This record gives sequence, C-alpha cells and structure tokens, in this order.
Amino acid sequence: MKQMLLMTPAGLDNLTLVDAPDPGEPGPGQIRVRLHATSLNFHDYLVVSGASAPSEDRIPMADGAGVVEAVGDGVTEFSPGDHVVSGFFPRWQAGPPEVDNFVEVPGDGLDGHAREFVVADATGFTRAPAGWSHEEAATITTAGLTAWRALVVNGGIRAGDTVLTLGSGGVSVYALQLAKAMGATVIATTGSSEKEERLRALGADHVINYRENENWGPTVRELTGGAGADHIVEVGGAGTLPQSIRAVAIGGHISLIGVLSGRGGDIPTGLLMARQARLQGLIVGSRAEQEDFVRALEATGVRPVLDRSFPLEELAEAFRHQESGTHFGKITVGW
Repeated sequence: MKQMLLMTPAGLDNLTLVDAPDPGEPGPGQIRVRLHATSLNFHDYLVVSGASAPSEDRIPMADGAGVVEAVGDGVTEFSPGDHVVSGFFPRWQAGPPEVDNFVEVPGDGLDGHAREFVVADATGFTRAPAGWSHEEAATITTAGLTAWRALVVNGGIRAGDTVLTLGSGGVSVYALQLAKAMGATVIATTGSSEKEERLRALGADHVINYRENENWGPTVRELTGGAGADHIVEVGGAGTLPQSIRAVAIGGHISLIGVLSGRGGDIPTGLLMARQARLQGLIVGSRAEQEDFVRALEATGVRPVLDRSFPLEELAEAFRHQESGTHFGKITVGW
C-alpha cells in the first residue's frame, strides 16, 4: 500500500510517499478501513514542520475518513461498507477529559492516517454523517469536534447568545456555522477584506478587520451594546487573548483552543477576574462527543467549508498552502 512517511529529522521536505506492507486483516475488536481522505490542522503542521516532532519516522495526519472493509471478532457497531471517520483520542471514549498529551494521538504519538489502509480498534472510529464525501468527513476529527465542544459541550450555547470567532480557519468557520444553526449572533474577525465578504456570506452578523482595528475587543462590546460576547472561540492564544478578555461578557466563556499567535505573553488577569468569565483550555473531545456531533450535523444540515484538495503525494504542498494563510475553511487531501 501507499503511505506518506515523515522522515527524521521532521520537515516538509522530509515527507516521502513510500510503499509499505498491507496491514492485513483485523483482529478481535478491530476494523480494517480503506482510507480515502484526511484534512490539515495546525497540530499536524506542528508535527510535520518539526516544531513538535516525534523522535522517529511517523505516518502523519490525525484525521482519517474511509470505508470499513472488514471487521474483527466482537465488533457489532460497524459492518463492511460503512463510512467512518477517526477519533483524535482513540482511548478517550466518554466522560470528563482523560488526557493531557498527544502520546496516543494518530499522526503524533502514533502512526496516523496518511495511508491507504489502516487496521485499528473499532472504538477509534465513529460513523461519518450520511451522504458526506470522505473529504468532508475528514474535517470532523479535529476541527469540527473542537468547535462543537467549545460551543456546545463546554459552552452550553443557547439561542440568542453572541459568539465571537477569530479568523477563517477550520475551527473558526465550523464555529460560525454551528453558532448560526443554533440561533446565535456571530461576530467574526479577519485580516482580509475578501474573507470578510465570505464570512458574511456564511452568516456572520458583524465582521471586524483586525489589521485595521487592532483594539477590537472594545469594538465587540460596542457591537453588543456593551454586553460583550457570551462565547469566544479563541484560536490565537497569547497574542489575541488580551483582546478576547476585553470582548467577553460578564460571566462569559472563552474557549482557549489554539496557539497560532504564540504560547506566551501578558494577559490581563485582573480584567478576566472582574468579568467573572470562564477561561477554559480544551483539546478536541471524546468519542461520545464526536458521535453527538455527527448526529447534530445530520440534524442541522451544517456541512464543512472546503478550501482546496490535494492528492496524497502532494501533502507537503498542501501544508505550504496552509503556511500561506490564504485558505478559507478546511484544506483536504484525498486519494
């Protein structure tokens, strides 16, 4: 079978398409999946670029979508022909968070899904939404579930709430779509006038250009009549968190899910305390939460926004496209 291998030392130039032995038939509790697609996330980029690299050669990519070809003894949830999508934390099945590292995350601590076939525990997958393409389904594992957990599982979003999203990457676009589907008002930020129009077309009620308005936190409060945003999907990290704290409503919720602007900086903790807001870090979610998310996607009709698709042999080029920052929504790889 074909698979993409990240050779050591890590780096985009060391992504190599190789021939590998077929993984064989599934054992007890396992399924064999013919993979067809993956999607790019910032976490994957950290791995392949060398910023957070494994110490040995690794098959990259956390997200994987495909078709079940065979099931092992004891597997009753799936049958051959079922369309499935991988989970980010294969062993976190349900309940409160159980992990604080990436040791068992495919594409990081374990081999990932940039390959034609995989044999793995059935509990590491959920069904994909009915009628979705494999590339659409591959956006669920990381970006989609992160947005769902931020707004629904942890945030408890309600109709009439105000949601602030930052930028136009996969998590932020998913969050915008989910928030609108649930009756929320959405304020989005962007640094591009072209992307501003696309965010409005997706339903954003207000868009702030952060290149023209670096002090956008108070602007969010102005747009909400002084109340602030009930939910903030904070993907920037330390560089944008001070503005998010200025933007949050009293008793509001900030989901800290990214470090796009860096890992350290000055944070106005006094203002956070005064606002009595909840700042919660999170990393994706459990299998049970992914199953709930899939049901919600089917019920609401929300579908991911896909940017560009690349073939597996051009995975490095896909990451260079991600590096450019010109994408809107999810970059996918299909084969």
